[in-house]
Amino acid sequence: MKQFILTVWQFYRDGFRSMKLGRTLWLIILIKLFILFFILRLFFFPDFLNQATEGGEKDGYVSHELIERMP
Repeated sequence: MKQFILTVWQFYRDGFRSMKLGRTLWLIILIKLFILFFILRLFFFPDFLNQATEGGEKDGYVSHELIERMP
């Protein structure tokens, strides 16, 4: 299994090295991932759980909300 993973890694590594735009493409991919996971999370996904709870009663808050919202 370890040899298989190493072979796959070498295959992709050598493939991207031989590409002319390989490094540029990886840079674009990494920049897009950074924007998606860090920048957008800060602005569009605030941490409601920490704002709604005081101290550390997250489990109680979640269980209360689940019970209250049941149809």
